[in-house]
Amino acid sequence: MPTLTWIIVAGLAMSALALSGGLTLVLPQRQFARVVPLLVALAAGTLVGGALFHLLPESVEALGNGLEVYVWLAAGLLFFLILEQYLHWHHCHRPVGAHRPVGYLILVADGLHNFVGGLAVGSAFVVDVRLGIVTWVVAAAHEVPQELGDFGILVHSGWDRLSALGYNVASAQTFLVGAVLAYLVSGRIDVAPLLPFAAGNFIYIALADLVPELTTPPAAHRKIADTAAFAAGLLLLLAVTAIA
Repeated sequence: MPTLTWIIVAGLAMSALALSGGLTLVLPQRQFARVVPLLVALAAGTLVGGALFHLLPESVEALGNGLEVYVWLAAGLLFFLILEQYLHWHHCHRPVGAHRPVGYLILVADGLHNFVGGLAVGSAFVVDVRLGIVTWVVAAAHEVPQELGDFGILVHSGWDRLSALGYNVASAQTFLVGAVLAYLVSGRIDVAPLLPFAAGNFIYIALADLVPELTTPPAAHRKIADTAAFAAGLLLLLAVTAIA
């Protein structure tokens, strides 16, 4: 099978993982409402874990452990602060019940992350199909918990479940775009700075928007469950790193 065909199949398969949020569609509304906070907590853990255990080590490997990595990390944080400030301002001029800004932030961040992941997997396929398959498996291992978490964030931000699933799948299409682009311009562009930039995006969303949500429920058992879900997100991404 030609390399480009492998890349397209891998991209479509990765995009299909965004449908994992559809598993929650079978739950009754009451039970789903109880699951959403846990998905938000899981998302926060996977975002921090993805940044600390995957994106930053890959950034250091690609760019060296110099100031440039942390400048791009800070740029990712600052960019999302500015973006959220704009979204909050825009939100104030929209009707009550409009989607919360964090939903838009997660779509932008996930789209960028998927694009960078597509570039990495596509580049690996260009080098060797077997290397591409291994790289895809490693990338896919952390996509399911992250996509479930992203789905929970969108619902928590005001999307209905079908809309949240649709937008989540749409943001996943950037993986295929990145993979095909890597094939077309192989060896001619340096996308390494996008790695720490995306890490900054993830850390900002997790710590500025999601972690505060975990500290608000008054019930002790709710706090324990949310903390456990956050820790599970971290451990899942750490386990993927150890396997890889």
